[in-house]
Amino acid sequence: MESQKEARTPGDHVTRTCEKSNCQTRNEEEELEGGEAPTVATLNTEADGANADGLWKLPVESAERRPECSRCRRPLKVCLCPFLPVHPLHISTHLYIIQHPAEENKVLRTVPLLAACLPQEKCKVKIGRRFSEERDPELSAVCQKAGTLILYPGAEAANLEEFILDSPVYPSTIIIIDGTWSQAKDIFYKNSLFRLPRQVQLKTSISSQYVIRMQPTNSCLSTLECAAVALSILEKNNYIQETLLRPLQALCTFQLQHGAQIRLSKEHLLKNGLYPKPMPKNKRKLRKMELLMNSVKI
Repeated sequence: MESQKEARTPGDHVTRTCEKSNCQTRNEEEELEGGEAPTVATLNTEADGANADGLWKLPVESAERRPECSRCRRPLKVCLCPFLPVHPLHISTHLYIIQHPAEENKVLRTVPLLAACLPQEKCKVKIGRRFSEERDPELSAVCQKAGTLILYPGAEAANLEEFILDSPVYPSTIIIIDGTWSQAKDIFYKNSLFRLPRQVQLKTSISSQYVIRMQPTNSCLSTLECAAVALSILEKNNYIQETLLRPLQALCTFQLQHGAQIRLSKEHLLKNGLYPKPMPKNKRKLRKMELLMNSVKI
């Protein structure tokens, strides 16, 4: 139901304030002409009106963002370009990052660092929660190609290293979802496009070096780390992994030197009795906590 109150705009408010102020001034002039001294209330009203008029005339200052590096997307004072390769890495694999909108504006995100290391035509970032053939024909076509993989762990996911050994068509494209685990799960299961490519996962013993952000388990990797490992496998070149991890290591080192704390995984905290929050009362969330404590993948 529409409101019956009159809509107000800043301009209307200024107009009404000015009219009220003029009315008060005329009344005060009439009182002075009659020989009566203005009361204290009248003087206060006059001062308040003048102050209000003055406030409306003050310029509005827009918040200025710190100058940003056009390559690594970091503030210039903490630019990480010295840790990026001089030239983008030469790769044959196409990488598509499906980024949850909540990740786009996070300060310590890793996708800009990843994109800065790769050729623009080989690394594309798609931002959104829902995708379809109508909304994104390009992504739809990519998902339907035989040489496309999607990196998402699960019971139906094949080990990437083993898969490429037996695959009749060598993979040319890999899709990675960027977001928290709950956000990635939502994107994967609510977009039928992402169940068209072959689902693969990484079987690696490396621990995440993204130590300034908490991960659910000890084996969880950031988006940049997943891409680094996957591209190294697909390109059969370990140098790619080393190069892509260098700016991430520099980012974490800088943050730790300036007050950030090492964030241990939720799994580690639960197993060692260090989890700082009370256990949830919600049965589903509590079950997830129990699975983490028992090292069962969720």
